[in-house]
Formats: sequence, C-alpha cells, structure tokens
Amino acid sequence: MKHYTTSRAKIFLSGALLVFGMFSAYAQESVSLQEAIQKALANKAEAKKAALQVQKAEYKIDEARAGALPQVKVGGNLTYNPVIQESVLQMGDQTLVVKMGQPWTSNIAATVNQALFDQKVFIGLKAAKSTREFYVLNAQLTNEQIITNVATAYYNVFVQEENLRTLEASYSNTEKVRNIIKSLVDNGLAKQIDLDRTNVQLTNIASNKQRIINAVELTKNALKFYMGIPVETEITLEEKSIEPKPELIESLANIDNRSEVKVLEKQKELLQFNKKATEAALYPTVGLQGQYGFYGMGTKFPLTNGSSNGVNWSDFASIGLNVNIPIFTGGATKARIQQAEIDILDVEQDIENTKQSLNLDYKNSVTNIENALINLNSMKDNVELAEKVQKNTQSNYQYGLANLTELLDSENALTQARQNYANALLDYKQAEIQLIKAKGELNTLTQP
Repeated sequence: MKHYTTSRAKIFLSGALLVFGMFSAYAQESVSLQEAIQKALANKAEAKKAALQVQKAEYKIDEARAGALPQVKVGGNLTYNPVIQESVLQMGDQTLVVKMGQPWTSNIAATVNQALFDQKVFIGLKAAKSTREFYVLNAQLTNEQIITNVATAYYNVFVQEENLRTLEASYSNTEKVRNIIKSLVDNGLAKQIDLDRTNVQLTNIASNKQRIINAVELTKNALKFYMGIPVETEITLEEKSIEPKPELIESLANIDNRSEVKVLEKQKELLQFNKKATEAALYPTVGLQGQYGFYGMGTKFPLTNGSSNGVNWSDFASIGLNVNIPIFTGGATKARIQQAEIDILDVEQDIENTKQSLNLDYKNSVTNIENALINLNSMKDNVELAEKVQKNTQSNYQYGLANLTELLDSENALTQARQNYANALLDYKQAEIQLIKAKGELNTLTQP
C-alpha cells in the first residue's frame, strides 16, 4: 500500500510538472504580489491622474510665486481722428477757434508693477505649497486603495487556483478508482452500478472543475484590470506558500498616521489659509508702478514718419506709489471670513468622525483576523484528518473492508476540506490586508 501511494504521488507530481511545462511553453508572465502592485501603481489611470495633480500643484506654486515678482507689460495704441474737436479761446477782444489735437496719435509704453505689501499674495504662496502637499497625500491615499484592490484580487486568483488544483487531484484519484472498478466489472468481479456511480462522480467533479476554471479566468481578468495591463496578457501567479502572520495583531495602530486623516488635516490647513486670504482684504495694499514710453502725433501716419514729415515724437516716464486702504465694504468681508471659519469647523468634524471610523475599522480588523486564524487552523487540521480518512478508506476498499459509497464519501470529504481550507485562507488574507490597511502600513505589501 505504501509503495502504491508513493507511486501515485510520483505519477501526480510528474503530471503536475508536465502541465506546468505546457504553461511555460506559452511564455506566460509570472508575477508576484509585489510586482502586481508595482505594475498597478505604474499603469493605473487613478495613479497617473494623482501624479498629474501633484505636477499641477507645482505649477500652482509657480503661479502664486509670480504674484510676488515684478509684472512687466508693454502696450500701445494708434488712433486716427477724422474730425478734430475745436475749442474756443478768448484772447482779449479776439475770439480764437483752435483745433485740439492732430489727425494721428500713437503711443507705446512699458509698465512695471511691483507689489510691496499684499497679504493675499504672500498667503497665496504658502497655500500653494500646502496644496502640493495635499495632492501628494491624496496621491498616497489613491495608491493605498490601488494596493488594497490588487492584493485582494491577487489572493482571489490564488485561492481559486488552489480550488482548481484540489478538484484536479480529486478527479485524478476518482478516475483511478473508476478504472479499477471498470477492470473488475469487465472481469465479473464488481457490479455495473458501482461503475455508473463512479462515472457520475467523475462528471460532477468535471462540472465543478469547469466552474472553477471559469472563476480563475474571471479573477485573473479582475487582477489584470487592477494592474492596468491588457486583459489578453497571459499571467501566472508566483509559486509561493501563504504563511499566517499572528504577530500583526500584537502591534497597535497609529490612527493619526493614516492617509485619510492626513488628507483631512491638510485640507484644514488649506481652509485656514483661505480664511487668512479673506482676512487680507482688511489690510492695505502697497504697490510700486513705473512707466516709460513714447508718444507721437501729427498729420500723417505716425509709425512710419518723423518730425520732418509733420509727426512729433517725444518720450515720457513716470514712477508712482499705489496705496489702497479698505474702509467699508458693507460687512461683505466679515461675512466671507465667518463662512471660511464655518468651513474649518466643518472639516474638524470630518476629522473627528474619520478618526472614530478608522478606530472602529481597526478594532473590527483585529477581531476578524483573530477569528480567521482560528478558522484557518481548524480547517488545516480538518484537511489532515480528511486525508488520513481518505487514505485508510482507499486501503480498506482495496482489501474489501469498505464499500464504494464510503470511498466516494471520503474523497468528497477531502475535496470539501481542501476547498474549505482554501476559502479560509482567502478569508484570512482579506482580513490581513484590512488589518494592515487599518494600521496604515499598506506600503509593506510592496516589499518582498
């Protein structure tokens, strides 16, 4: 019996290697969890959009910084007066009618404005830097959601493939039994009904196997989607066993370190800057202005003629200090400040509520992973027991000490036990992912 079992194991192993070799022939891409996450972070539209927002924030800083730098512009105009206004001048006893102007006038000037004191400009620069930090945190939050989706999808594929291997092993074992029974029936040593029952069992297993094959394909497609790669890409999961990590429960979570809280805290900071920018409307603004240009007027088109053709050109320059002091706005500024304060109080409520929610998630995650570990260990022991029962029943059946019903039942029990263990493994991994997320340590999943 031991020799027969060993031989069967060797045959099964050879078959498995043959199947693996066939898959390798198609040059499928083997990916680990870390590689899947890295591809998702590089390819997914959400990650790319978050990165673009960070890049956009850099330009916002440049825009805010520009407000504190000199503003230079050049302008000009050209005017033709077909009818020149006349003015009447009284010179003693004489009345003179004088035309005020020339048919053509033109000027071009460069103007420089420099803000010397403007609270809104300087607050805007600080707010722009905080905006960049906000988008960086928001990108991190987006990446964490991508990591969660990829890890969950990855282990969904893993478990479905485990279920498929279980059914393939069950089909192989049942097929061997069927062949033995068929040989006995052909020699008149067994009943036809036993062969029929075994064939029914094989058909049921094949049907379940086809359902799992479809489930593997669907879960792989979901994983490819989260990875941001074409659905047509052939992938295989890295061959790696899943080991429970009970030590995860021992360390505590730092809720303040969660990206959700950091994003809200940064949003509060931005709202505080918004309030200060609104309050800046109560302060005076001081600016320096300088201008230099040329002015031409005459009877001919000025841009191509000079004084010899009746067009007079002269330059001009000015330097001025602009001071604006707000006196009374009808209470509009005060109302805007109060609205800004309400926005701050509102986000403070969001922060408090989010912390409570995240703390609840952490407590629930700890409870879920504790229960998942208990169930996983129980299912593992159950698999070992079912394997022992199946081997004993198979041995007894060969020696006529057990009937076909007991043999098929033991095989079904083993298959079910293995599937239950695979599902328990999935439940554990999902609970583990949620606990890692609750502790704000999702980036550890990107490490080997």
